[in-house]
Amino acid sequence: SNLSFLDICYTTSSVPLILGSFLTPRKTISFSGCAVQMFLSFAMGATECVLLSMMAFDRYVAICNPLRYPVVMSKAVYVPMATGSWAAGIAASLVQTSLAMRLPFCGDNVINHFTCEILAVLKLACADISINIISMGVTNVIFLGVPVLFISFSYIFILSTILRIPSAEGRKKAFSTCSAHLTVVIVFYGTILFMYGKPKSKDPLGADKQDPADKLISLFYGVLTPM
Repeated sequence: SNLSFLDICYTTSSVPLILGSFLTPRKTISFSGCAVQMFLSFAMGATECVLLSMMAFDRYVAICNPLRYPVVMSKAVYVPMATGSWAAGIAASLVQTSLAMRLPFCGDNVINHFTCEILAVLKLACADISINIISMGVTNVIFLGVPVLFISFSYIFILSTILRIPSAEGRKKAFSTCSAHLTVVIVFYGTILFMYGKPKSKDPLGADKQDPADKLISLFYGVLTPM
Protein backbone atom coordinates (compact mmCIF):
# COMPACT_ATOMS: atom_id res chain seq x y z
CA SER A 1 0.00 0.00 0.00
CA ASN A 2 2.93 2.33 0.71
CA LEU A 3 4.48 1.54 -2.66
CA SER A 4 1.15 2.09 -4.45
CA PHE A 5 0.63 5.44 -2.73
CA LEU A 6 4.22 6.42 -3.49
CA ASP A 7 3.85 5.60 -7.19
CA ILE A 8 0.59 7.56 -7.39
CA CYS A 9 2.41 10.58 -5.93
CA TYR A 10 5.36 9.99 -8.26
CA THR A 11 3.29 9.87 -11.45
CA THR A 12 0.92 12.74 -10.57
CA SER A 13 3.90 15.00 -9.85
CA SER A 14 5.66 14.24 -13.13
CA VAL A 15 3.49 12.68 -15.86
CA PRO A 16 1.18 15.70 -16.46
CA LEU A 17 4.27 17.91 -16.79
CA ILE A 18 5.91 15.45 -19.16
CA LEU A 19 2.79 15.43 -21.35
CA GLY A 20 2.70 19.23 -21.18
CA SER A 21 6.30 19.44 -22.36
CA PHE A 22 5.37 17.41 -25.44
CA LEU A 23 2.49 19.76 -26.26
CA THR A 24 4.43 22.94 -25.42
CA PRO A 25 8.17 22.36 -25.98
CA ARG A 26 9.17 25.77 -24.55
CA LYS A 27 6.87 25.65 -21.55
CA THR A 28 7.99 27.86 -18.67
CA ILE A 29 8.05 27.14 -14.95
CA SER A 30 8.72 29.43 -12.02
CA PHE A 31 11.84 29.08 -9.89
CA SER A 32 9.78 28.01 -6.87
CA GLY A 33 7.71 25.63 -9.00
CA CYS A 34 10.89 24.01 -10.29
CA ALA A 35 12.16 23.63 -6.72
CA VAL A 36 8.94 21.94 -5.60
CA GLN A 37 8.98 19.62 -8.60
CA MET A 38 12.62 18.75 -7.98
CA PHE A 39 11.95 18.08 -4.30
CA LEU A 40 8.96 15.82 -4.99
CA SER A 41 10.63 13.75 -7.71
CA PHE A 42 13.84 13.25 -5.71
CA ALA A 43 11.92 12.47 -2.49
CA MET A 44 9.72 9.90 -4.24
CA GLY A 45 12.70 8.28 -5.96
CA ALA A 46 14.80 8.09 -2.78
CA THR A 47 11.87 6.77 -0.76
CA GLU A 48 11.21 4.07 -3.33
CA CYS A 49 14.85 2.98 -3.20
CA VAL A 50 14.58 2.36 0.55
CA LEU A 51 11.05 0.95 0.37
CA LEU A 52 12.00 -1.65 -2.25
CA SER A 53 14.86 -2.85 -0.07
CA MET A 54 12.48 -3.13 2.91
CA MET A 55 10.14 -5.15 0.72
CA ALA A 56 13.02 -7.46 -0.22
CA PHE A 57 13.48 -8.20 3.48
CA ASP A 58 9.75 -8.90 3.74
CA ARG A 59 10.01 -11.39 0.87
CA TYR A 60 13.07 -12.98 2.47
CA VAL A 61 11.23 -13.60 5.76
CA ALA A 62 8.09 -14.84 3.99
CA ILE A 63 9.98 -17.45 1.93
CA CYS A 64 12.96 -18.38 4.09
CA ASN A 65 11.27 -18.22 7.52
CA PRO A 66 7.53 -18.57 6.81
CA LEU A 67 6.59 -19.90 10.25
CA ARG A 68 8.23 -16.92 11.96
CA TYR A 69 6.77 -14.35 9.54
CA PRO A 70 3.92 -13.10 11.82
CA VAL A 71 6.42 -12.54 14.64
CA VAL A 72 9.28 -11.01 12.63
CA MET A 73 7.08 -8.79 10.42
CA SER A 74 4.70 -7.60 13.12
CA LYS A 75 3.07 -4.17 13.07
CA ALA A 76 5.69 -2.94 15.53
CA VAL A 77 8.30 -3.74 12.87
CA TYR A 78 6.75 -2.87 9.51
CA VAL A 79 5.31 0.52 10.56
CA PRO A 80 8.74 1.93 11.56
CA MET A 81 10.23 0.39 8.41
CA ALA A 82 7.71 2.19 6.18
CA THR A 83 7.93 5.43 8.16
CA GLY A 84 11.71 5.31 8.05
CA SER A 85 11.66 4.90 4.27
CA TRP A 86 9.56 8.06 3.85
CA ALA A 87 11.61 10.03 6.38
CA ALA A 88 14.92 9.07 4.76
CA GLY A 89 13.70 9.95 1.25
CA ILE A 90 12.29 13.33 2.31
CA ALA A 91 15.43 14.21 4.30
CA ALA A 92 17.72 13.38 1.37
CA SER A 93 15.55 15.41 -1.00
CA LEU A 94 15.58 18.42 1.34
CA VAL A 95 19.37 18.38 1.41
CA GLN A 96 19.84 17.96 -2.36
CA THR A 97 17.15 20.48 -3.32
CA SER A 98 18.46 23.08 -0.85
CA LEU A 99 22.00 22.73 -2.17
CA ALA A 100 20.81 23.01 -5.79
CA MET A 101 18.56 26.03 -5.22
CA ARG A 102 21.34 27.99 -3.50
CA LEU A 103 23.41 27.98 -6.70
CA PRO A 104 23.46 30.98 -9.05
CA PHE A 105 21.93 30.31 -12.49
CA CYS A 106 22.65 32.16 -15.71
CA GLY A 107 22.09 32.05 -19.45
CA ASP A 108 18.68 31.33 -20.95
CA ASN A 109 17.86 28.87 -18.09
CA VAL A 110 16.40 26.30 -20.48
CA ILE A 111 16.21 22.88 -18.83
CA ASN A 112 16.96 20.22 -21.42
CA HIS A 113 14.60 17.70 -19.84
CA PHE A 114 10.90 16.85 -19.49
CA THR A 115 10.83 17.99 -15.84
CA CYS A 116 13.03 19.76 -13.30
CA GLU A 117 15.29 16.76 -12.84
CA ILE A 118 18.04 17.74 -10.39
CA LEU A 119 20.83 16.58 -12.73
CA ALA A 120 19.43 18.74 -15.55
CA VAL A 121 19.09 21.78 -13.26
CA LEU A 122 22.67 21.49 -11.97
CA LYS A 123 23.95 21.85 -15.54
CA LEU A 124 22.60 25.42 -15.59
CA ALA A 125 24.56 26.55 -12.54
CA CYS A 126 27.15 29.29 -13.01
CA ALA A 127 29.26 28.27 -10.03
CA ASP A 128 31.36 25.42 -8.71
CA ILE A 129 29.07 22.43 -8.03
CA SER A 130 31.70 20.21 -6.41
CA ILE A 131 29.77 20.27 -3.09
CA ASN A 132 26.66 19.12 -4.95
CA ILE A 133 28.61 16.34 -6.69
CA ILE A 134 30.11 15.10 -3.40
CA SER A 135 26.73 15.26 -1.67
CA MET A 136 25.09 13.43 -4.56
CA GLY A 137 27.80 10.78 -4.45
CA VAL A 138 27.20 10.15 -0.74
CA THR A 139 23.45 10.01 -1.36
CA ASN A 140 23.97 7.54 -4.21
CA VAL A 141 25.92 5.22 -1.91
CA ILE A 142 23.24 5.37 0.80
CA PHE A 143 20.15 5.17 -1.42
CA LEU A 144 21.46 3.12 -4.35
CA GLY A 145 24.53 1.14 -3.31
CA VAL A 146 23.38 -0.07 0.10
CA PRO A 147 19.82 -1.05 -0.98
CA VAL A 148 21.12 -2.88 -4.07
CA LEU A 149 23.50 -4.92 -1.90
CA PHE A 150 20.73 -5.57 0.63
CA ILE A 151 18.32 -6.71 -2.10
CA SER A 152 20.99 -8.85 -3.77
CA PHE A 153 21.81 -10.72 -0.56
CA SER A 154 18.10 -11.14 0.21
CA TYR A 155 17.43 -12.70 -3.19
CA ILE A 156 20.47 -14.97 -2.95
CA PHE A 157 18.91 -16.52 0.16
CA ILE A 158 15.44 -16.48 -1.43
CA LEU A 159 16.58 -18.28 -4.60
CA SER A 160 18.60 -20.85 -2.65
CA THR A 161 15.51 -21.58 -0.53
CA ILE A 162 13.24 -21.83 -3.58
CA LEU A 163 15.62 -24.25 -5.34
CA ARG A 164 15.50 -26.54 -2.31
CA ILE A 165 11.72 -26.89 -2.54
CA PRO A 166 11.10 -30.46 -3.80
CA SER A 167 7.98 -29.88 -5.96
CA ALA A 168 7.89 -27.78 -9.12
CA GLU A 169 4.50 -26.38 -8.10
CA GLY A 170 5.93 -25.30 -4.76
CA ARG A 171 8.88 -23.58 -6.44
CA LYS A 172 6.55 -21.79 -8.85
CA LYS A 173 4.27 -20.61 -6.05
CA ALA A 174 7.20 -19.36 -3.97
CA PHE A 175 8.79 -17.51 -6.88
CA SER A 176 5.48 -15.92 -7.92
CA THR A 177 5.34 -14.10 -4.57
CA CYS A 178 8.48 -12.13 -5.41
CA SER A 179 8.53 -12.02 -9.24
CA ALA A 180 6.68 -8.69 -9.49
CA HIS A 181 8.94 -7.10 -6.88
CA LEU A 182 12.05 -8.44 -8.61
CA THR A 183 10.89 -7.05 -11.98
CA VAL A 184 10.32 -3.59 -10.51
CA VAL A 185 13.70 -3.71 -8.75
CA ILE A 186 15.54 -4.57 -11.98
CA VAL A 187 13.82 -1.87 -14.06
CA PHE A 188 13.91 0.83 -11.36
CA TYR A 189 17.44 0.33 -10.06
CA GLY A 190 18.82 -0.42 -13.51
CA THR A 191 17.65 2.90 -14.93
CA ILE A 192 18.36 4.91 -11.77
CA LEU A 193 21.94 3.58 -11.62
CA PHE A 194 22.38 4.46 -15.31
CA MET A 195 21.27 8.05 -14.62
CA TYR A 196 22.89 8.77 -11.26
CA GLY A 197 25.77 6.31 -11.18
CA LYS A 198 27.52 7.18 -14.44
CA PRO A 199 29.89 10.09 -15.01
CA LYS A 200 28.53 12.92 -17.13
CA SER A 201 30.32 13.48 -20.43
CA LYS A 202 30.17 16.95 -21.93
CA ASP A 203 31.27 18.31 -25.26
CA PRO A 204 33.48 21.43 -25.50
CA LEU A 205 30.41 23.68 -25.49
CA GLY A 206 29.13 22.11 -22.28
CA ALA A 207 26.16 20.33 -23.80
CA ASP A 208 25.50 16.91 -22.40
CA LYS A 209 25.93 14.29 -25.09
CA GLN A 210 23.56 11.93 -23.27
CA ASP A 211 20.57 14.26 -23.06
CA PRO A 212 18.28 12.27 -25.41
CA ALA A 213 19.22 9.02 -23.68
CA ASP A 214 18.82 10.59 -20.22
CA LYS A 215 15.34 11.83 -21.05
CA LEU A 216 14.34 8.41 -22.39
CA ILE A 217 15.79 6.60 -19.36
CA SER A 218 13.93 8.94 -16.98
CA LEU A 219 10.65 7.68 -18.45
CA PHE A 220 11.48 4.16 -17.26
CA TYR A 221 11.78 4.99 -13.56
CA GLY A 222 9.29 7.88 -13.67
CA VAL A 223 6.50 6.32 -15.74
CA LEU A 224 7.11 2.64 -16.60
CA THR A 225 8.07 1.41 -13.10
CA PRO A 226 5.01 2.93 -11.35
CA MET A 227 2.81 1.47 -14.10
